[in-house]
Amino acid sequence: MFNFTTISIAILLCTFLFIFNRYAIANPQLYDEEHALLMKLKQNWQNPPSIAHWNPSNTNHCSWPEITCTRNSITGLFLYNTSISQSVPSFICDLKNLAHLDLHYNYLSGLFPTVLYNCSKLQHLDLSENFIVGPIPHDIDSLSQLRYLSLASNNFSFDIPATIGNITELRVLELPQNQFNGSFPSDIGNLKNLEQLELSRNAKFVPSKLSSNFSQLRNLKSLLMAEANLIGEIPESVGNMTALETLDLSSNGLTGKIPNCIFMLKNLSRLFLDRNKLSAEIPQVVQSLNLTVIDLSQNNLIGTIPNDFGKLENLERLILMYNQLSGEIPEKVGGIPSLIDVRLFSNQLSGALPLNFGRYSALTRFEVASNNFTGKLPEHLCAGGKLLGLIAFDNNLSGELPESLGNCNSLLRIRIHNNSFSGKIPVGLWTASNLSDVLINDNMFTGELPENFSGNLSSVDISNNKFSGKIPAGVSSWRNLQVFKASNNLLTGTVPRELTLLPSLTILWLDRNNLSGSIPSNLTAWKKLTFLNLSRNQLSGEIPEEIGSLTVLNNLDLAENKFSGKIPRQLGLLKLTCLNLSSNLLIGEIPSEFENGAYASSFANNPGLCARSSFVNIKICSFQPEKSREVSSKYLALLISAASVVFLLALIFSLFMFRAYGKRKLRTNTMDSKITKFHYLNVTENVIRSNLIENNVIGSGGSGKVYCVPVNSLGDVVAVKMIGNSQKLDQEQEKQFLAEVQTLGRIRHLNIVKLLCCISSENLKLLVYEYLENRSLDLWLHKRNHPSIPAGSGFGYGSADNFALDWPKRMQIAVGTAKGLCYMHHCCCPPIVHRDVKSSNILLDSEFNPKIGDFGLAKTLVKRGELETMSSVVGSFGYIAPEYAYTTRVNEKTDIYSFGVILLELTTGREANYGDEHTYLAKWAWQHLQDGNPIVDVLDEEIKEACYLDEMTRVFKLGICCTRTPPAARPSMKSVLEMLVNPPVTLHDKTINT
Repeated sequence: MFNFTTISIAILLCTFLFIFNRYAIANPQLYDEEHALLMKLKQNWQNPPSIAHWNPSNTNHCSWPEITCTRNSITGLFLYNTSISQSVPSFICDLKNLAHLDLHYNYLSGLFPTVLYNCSKLQHLDLSENFIVGPIPHDIDSLSQLRYLSLASNNFSFDIPATIGNITELRVLELPQNQFNGSFPSDIGNLKNLEQLELSRNAKFVPSKLSSNFSQLRNLKSLLMAEANLIGEIPESVGNMTALETLDLSSNGLTGKIPNCIFMLKNLSRLFLDRNKLSAEIPQVVQSLNLTVIDLSQNNLIGTIPNDFGKLENLERLILMYNQLSGEIPEKVGGIPSLIDVRLFSNQLSGALPLNFGRYSALTRFEVASNNFTGKLPEHLCAGGKLLGLIAFDNNLSGELPESLGNCNSLLRIRIHNNSFSGKIPVGLWTASNLSDVLINDNMFTGELPENFSGNLSSVDISNNKFSGKIPAGVSSWRNLQVFKASNNLLTGTVPRELTLLPSLTILWLDRNNLSGSIPSNLTAWKKLTFLNLSRNQLSGEIPEEIGSLTVLNNLDLAENKFSGKIPRQLGLLKLTCLNLSSNLLIGEIPSEFENGAYASSFANNPGLCARSSFVNIKICSFQPEKSREVSSKYLALLISAASVVFLLALIFSLFMFRAYGKRKLRTNTMDSKITKFHYLNVTENVIRSNLIENNVIGSGGSGKVYCVPVNSLGDVVAVKMIGNSQKLDQEQEKQFLAEVQTLGRIRHLNIVKLLCCISSENLKLLVYEYLENRSLDLWLHKRNHPSIPAGSGFGYGSADNFALDWPKRMQIAVGTAKGLCYMHHCCCPPIVHRDVKSSNILLDSEFNPKIGDFGLAKTLVKRGELETMSSVVGSFGYIAPEYAYTTRVNEKTDIYSFGVILLELTTGREANYGDEHTYLAKWAWQHLQDGNPIVDVLDEEIKEACYLDEMTRVFKLGICCTRTPPAARPSMKSVLEMLVNPPVTLHDKTINT
């Protein structure tokens, strides 16, 4: 029981709190002052639509989502992503109790807003993802009460000031992804309360070692310094950071062994050391049982996987891919109860896989491809019912697939090709409800295909096995199927009509089987088919003329069958890059469109065929009399002449009408246009429009012309791309404009061109970029002439004809471009695929630093690594990845192929479309290598010097790697950048074989 004194004290305390709160709540003067300040802020920031609800009549500002209050006084402003572009006003600190200010993801520019020094109670400041430039002020410690400071993703430069170490209350310091070109101070080690430190993606830091002073950060839980130009060894003193949970030192130049101290960190839960220049064995000492993530991927680690890894009972993710590890996987690793993610691919591991994998834990990823494993797959891989991917291709695995896979409904993809598996496929595997990709080719599987299949299948490759029986009618359920490859099996029966009803099909390979009968004639559903191979079967009848209606078909192979009759004239309407009708029973004259050297061997071994010319290897047809041909030729020539005159007159009349109408529309639409700024730009719309004249044109493309526009009397210029003209923009132009604005408006990187602003009206779209003095890589590399640039224009251009881009500059361009693409693929969320990477879209500043431009075709992926289907194939010949041309599906590997072509351009000096009608640069380079010819023979003679030969050869090989035909065989952009910046000792020949 309470005594009287206790009760009295309680009553007095409650009375005091009631009076205090009553007074705070009842302070209308302070409330009204703060409300007026909010109205003033809104006016200063030019009334952003996102805070339109801030108005004098809505007086309850403490209920607004952007505001937090304590005792009816404003303590927090949350104004992220509100399109604020004006500066932070000084009167913001008149909010005397302001402790939390969040302005991230806006368009703030200029220098750091030192007016915030007057906010004496400020504890949380977030200015990340803006466009702030210059140094971090040396008096930053004036914000002495800060506990959280984030300046991430801006354009800060110079050093990080040592005075930042004086803000001793800091718990979180985030400075990643800026343009710092100085160093980071060891004084950061003075921040004894710091829990999170992030300095990642500051590649322009001067090369520095990880400071031993950081070991004083005893409360630090997260140290993130990926791509921070770290060198030397990881200091043993890291072990003193006893609270550390996450350590990411990836993408640096670290050397030496992984120190034992890392494994003694009692709380370490994440370890990222990928893509460093480490080359030592993994140490056997693993003392921390709290590790949940070990990621040592993409290094040069050697030796075996330590047995002590099996003692990590809390380990969830074991990621050791892309190293040179050897030996067996420790047996105890398979039995770790918390293990969900195993990624060991691309090593030299061998022996049998531990049988306990999946028995005691619910695996989600199991990726052991490209090793030397033998024996069977573990039986319990999907025992937990959560396995998403089984990736085990390129090993020596054998035996039958585990029966448990037949009950694995979670499975999205299975890729076990190029092994020695045998027996029948578990029936339930084909009907797994989420299954999308089945790549089981190059094994020894037997049995027949079942009647029922998963409706989500998009890619099936069963080639080079021993499947038999008919192709079942149940394939009609594959409505989403895009690729079906069943080459070199024992399939019999006919090509089922149900197969021709699949609307998404892009590739169909049924060659080298025992199929018979004719091809079904109704092919209208195959609107997306690009590749049809039915060769080396027993098919007969006539070739359906409906094949000629498959407008995107570019590869047709019907060789070594029993087709008869004439070749349909409709086939001549197709734009086929490869045609093979050889070894059949065809008769008559071939379509005239095929009478050229590209199809020289396409009709061989058809005794009944003939041609009008000798370009193809078949007999010459007998023609009508010469006189009859002369008469018909005269009539034809007369008809063509008359039509040409009529067309020319109509064209001239239309040109005059369009020019007059266009001038009127351009004047009319100037008034109703909208300008959106992404960077500070002191120029008016009228100045830009008035300079869109022919004398200022510096380029043109499919979407419109590009102008060089002077913006002031000091010689400053911008580049302006004009999309459209006096006509209303079509849907494709609108899409390209929106793609460019949405992409460049939200990303910022040193190697990606800056979009300064855009001007939009109904009929005209203007994109205003920073001006790059040295134009495109294409100009310098291939000596393009640009007569539109007048001599003595003062725009800073030299003559590409009189200047050879030397190898150091080419290497600089390769590395910078790789950094830009790496940022798009790995740092953007969601990732961005450019889709049109080529030398003419690599722009160069005055120092020949590259910047990726032209994002009109860019595609934002839903998820990294996932394929996105396009409505059509776009891009430039020679740069388009084969799978994109065949399937219209893209992911990051599409850009990597194009970048590989650029590497080949840089090393050989040849253009992307180099070769004859059968080939292009990537294929030509690969063939040169396959033929055993020396690489040095193809290097650019104009810059080839003895001191550069090794590096040029290495980059040439890397270009081959990037252009390998299977997308999965291409390295990621992270790996490509690493191989450019920190090259391995050798680039083994096996890495460049397609």
